[in-house]
Amino acid sequence: MKAVLCQRFGPPDELVLGDIPDPVAGAGEVVAKVAAVGLNFFDTLIIAGKYQTKPPFPFSPGGEFAGVVESVGPGVDEFAPGDRVMGYTNFNAARERTAVAASQIVKVPAGLDFERAAALTITYGTAYYGLKYRAVLRPHETLAVLGASGGVGLAAVELGREMGARVIACASSDEKLAFARAHGAHEVVNYERDDLREALKELGGEQGVDVVFDPVGGRYSEPAVRSLAWEGRHLVIGFAAGEIPKLPLNLVLLKGCAVLGVFWGQWVRLDKDDYKAAIAALADWCAAGKLSCHIQNIYPLAEAPQALKALAERKVMGKLLLRP
Repeated sequence: MKAVLCQRFGPPDELVLGDIPDPVAGAGEVVAKVAAVGLNFFDTLIIAGKYQTKPPFPFSPGGEFAGVVESVGPGVDEFAPGDRVMGYTNFNAARERTAVAASQIVKVPAGLDFERAAALTITYGTAYYGLKYRAVLRPHETLAVLGASGGVGLAAVELGREMGARVIACASSDEKLAFARAHGAHEVVNYERDDLREALKELGGEQGVDVVFDPVGGRYSEPAVRSLAWEGRHLVIGFAAGEIPKLPLNLVLLKGCAVLGVFWGQWVRLDKDDYKAAIAALADWCAAGKLSCHIQNIYPLAEAPQALKALAERKVMGKLLLRP
């Protein structure tokens, strides 16, 4: 079968499209024919050796997919050949077939196409886990989303609105902010042009911002923390800006706030039942039209390097997919 292969850590241009043997389902696994692969910012890190997961070579990028079960391994009784499935692989989805743990996939509901199903698991799953389980976001609270036009940021905008919050979208251009507003943001902040702390202070009012959803890091995190309300929550999602920020802990003390890590992949591994229930619920919401799973572009496997470079350059609004 064809697969996008990372043979050594490096930039996207060093990926190759090669032939490898078809996978075999081990105990607790299924083998699925891949219909679509969702790409995420962490894919640019995992191929560069800058991510916490470092798979053995050669491996394929792509941490989420949708497709059709072709075979099941010992101990698998909830899936059968022919089932339409979607879910999380961490890596090795950018290939024609992939072996995946049955605990990490769910069935695709009627009315949800493979493309949107492949775009949903990681970004919406991360946002849902962060907002519901870590921040415990409540209706009528104020939620500020940094990087609001990217895959996970847009998911947080849509889910925040769906959960009844007042959503402030923060991004680096007016085009990105218009995109976020079209997907449900109530207010917007251009943090390349405006002072983020002052803008959030104004929009947060006397109370301040209750929750910050931060997949960007860098120079934006500290002013976002400074905008928090008493007992506010700052969600650490990732560091798309390329720099891991250092926060003055006196801010945490004086605001009585919480800085909360959102390590979604570990949640998937440790709380399998909650994860599967969350993804099934998100898939149903998407099938019902409550979530967009906006896809900017779909690339063939051979053009995976171009897709990953677009992600690395933060040019993407919504999601990019690969189609084997």
